Amino acid sequence: MKVNDKTMQHAIGNVLKYGVWSVLLVGIIGGLILIWSHGDRTIDYTTFRENDQSIFQVVDEILHGVIRMDGRSIVYLAIIMLFLTPLFRLILSLISFLVERDYMYVIITTIVLIIIAFSVYFGVGH
Repeated sequence: MKVNDKTMQHAIGNVLKYGVWSVLLVGIIGGLILIWSHGDRTIDYTTFRENDQSIFQVVDEILHGVIRMDGRSIVYLAIIMLFLTPLFRLILSLISFLVERDYMYVIITTIVLIIIAFSVYFGVGH
């Protein structure tokens, strides 16, 4: 199968469409589990506790929580998936631009990916 602009656009559209539906499904499942297991709790929002862990530690804790079927971790997984869906679209766009040899957009997309990676890794933006 030859990769052309039309097939890449179709793949990019499918990533967005199925990514959003997957996020919705995972979020609903996590929310239902969270309500079922902790629906009677009252959460105290009077004090703020900042999480100083690295992104890798946080993701590791979330994945372990998902394995334990912890509702809060499943909701967090849905949020991570919501972030990753447009990121995958951006990566597919980069591949599409490389196939088309549209190097100006390759450079722009690469810069955007570097900015996103930098901000996620170093926690820039808050």
